[in-house]
Amino acid sequence: MKKIIILFFIILFNHNAFSQESGVRIALLKYNGGGDWYANPSSLPNLIEFCKTNKIANIQAEPATVEVGSNELFSYPFVHLTGHGNIVFNSQEAHNLRLYLEAGGFLHVDDNYGLNAYFRREIKKVFPKEELVELPFSHPIYHQVYDFKTGLPKIHEHDGKAPQGFGIFHKGRLVCFYTYECDLGDGWEDPSVHNDTTENHNKALKMGANILAFVFSH
Repeated sequence: MKKIIILFFIILFNHNAFSQESGVRIALLKYNGGGDWYANPSSLPNLIEFCKTNKIANIQAEPATVEVGSNELFSYPFVHLTGHGNIVFNSQEAHNLRLYLEAGGFLHVDDNYGLNAYFRREIKKVFPKEELVELPFSHPIYHQVYDFKTGLPKIHEHDGKAPQGFGIFHKGRLVCFYTYECDLGDGWEDPSVHNDTTENHNKALKMGANILAFVFSH
């Protein structure tokens, strides 16, 4: 219990830094298993710039990269996980990630098409008794700064499925938000990478800004 309290105050300090001139730092989560955790290299920098330009969040321009099992994980109030392939958390990593989320951290997972089965398997190691539940369109994460009345935007079409946003809650707090069949991270990237329209690029950035605004206000 003492360790969790200490970790909570580490997270809380970083949340408070959000309002300071230097800005808070967010991170990309590096995992094992062979999946391309490094996918979409321009996505987080573009999202950060969008948030700063539109005065949504004061975030340091360069996101960090942090490993799941590292103590450095607790330095970041928000971590982003993406990729197309396999994810493997060992027991220490799963425990570390759980402590981080219970202490006040937040995990956003974006299925870059191909991640779904692996993420669902591994998150069970982190929260074996919790289920990913679909968030209703009325959830505040869809209505922070920009209004998404029907939930997640569909950025790229692959198999005709509607986008879905799932969450894991701990003691009533949303600690993990999983964006599925959406390709949100691809939409954050430079539009030339995937030939995205300006409209889709902006929709993706606005939804990403909503996620960060939610994290820093809850």
